[in-house]
Amino acid sequence: MKQKDIFVAFFRSSILGYGGGPSTIPLIYKEVVETFKWMKDEEFSDVLAIGNMLPGPINTKLAGYIGYRIGGMIGMINAVLATILPTIILMILLLTTLTSFKDIKWVNGMKESIVPVVGVMLGVLTWQFYKSSKSGLKTPTIMIHLIVGLILIQFLHIHPGIIIACLLLFAVFQPVKTTSSNSKTDKGEAT
Repeated sequence: MKQKDIFVAFFRSSILGYGGGPSTIPLIYKEVVETFKWMKDEEFSDVLAIGNMLPGPINTKLAGYIGYRIGGMIGMINAVLATILPTIILMILLLTTLTSFKDIKWVNGMKESIVPVVGVMLGVLTWQFYKSSKSGLKTPTIMIHLIVGLILIQFLHIHPGIIIACLLLFAVFQPVKTTSSNSKTDKGEAT
């Protein structure tokens, strides 16, 4: 039953993910976190951040890791196969058909109408990540990360993987703030 669920989750997210890897992320999130509850928000965010640093399509990286985590080696193969199978089928069937009808109005309209929906799905996922990051960071810190990340990626054209790697290194080597219990008890005794 678990292998069937893994296949269904990744097949559904891949068959509905129009526009490539980034458009499948909200769909994978929906399946993994909300439908099957294999991960929590924070875990998915961590896997997504690390997956973005690695080369290759994000949906196959997520499928491989999550499939392995849920169902072992067979789960990994199952999830990756479920992720690439819709692409193979649709590429063979639809791409050859749609390229011959690419100049027809309804085909262009269909293509153009899907783009805003993908944008909304990514926006919803961003909002969910923002809400989950509020538990560890304060809103001004989140806004600074958002603005600096936007400037670095959009205007300075720095690869997102480099930014994520720098943030991970900063988190690893950041000095730990400790408060001694003695100073708290001294303050308590003084009052």
